[in-house]
Amino acid sequence: MTRTSLSGVACSIARATDLFGDAWTALIMRDVLVGIRRFDELAEDIGLSRKTLAARLALLVEEGVLTRERYQATPPREEYVATEKGREFYPVLLALMTWGDKWYAGPAGPPAQIRHDACGHLATPVVACDACREPLTVADTTQLPGPGGRVGPGTQLLGPLIAAQGEGVPEPVTAQNPVRSAPVRADQS
Repeated sequence: MTRTSLSGVACSIARATDLFGDAWTALIMRDVLVGIRRFDELAEDIGLSRKTLAARLALLVEEGVLTRERYQATPPREEYVATEKGREFYPVLLALMTWGDKWYAGPAGPPAQIRHDACGHLATPVVACDACREPLTVADTTQLPGPGGRVGPGTQLLGPLIAAQGEGVPEPVTAQNPVRSAPVRADQS
């Protein structure tokens, strides 16, 4: 499988979508995380050609998102299991699902629902602030420069915009930085 490499772009979204940016890869991860882990089952469920499925699975294993585990010795059979890196992709899938349910669910409603096993309630996943637990939206957040930020391919205009948003703004309060200090600028990285 040929893929465009966005690994040099100073943007975590670019780097993540370099791996997960096609629908098939997201559907493979959906199935594996829900419990469909064998090659033939994945091919049947998703309807993807065996060649394309094999290439996507090989890439996910190479990237450390999935691992192959033997479930049968004779004849040898393996299944795909999510690593910690792969399991941490689940909230991304839930965010996509929530957005899709809102904007693309049919008249009958969403095709699947999420039950939070700890409390037993049906849940609508939200992206929330880890400090105050309030939902995060584009209207109430500001992107500030991070230590790995730089202007370059994929961030020619975005890099300076984010740097400008951080100018004169006190450093955000974090667990590692409980006291505000001088701002860190993107051109300092």
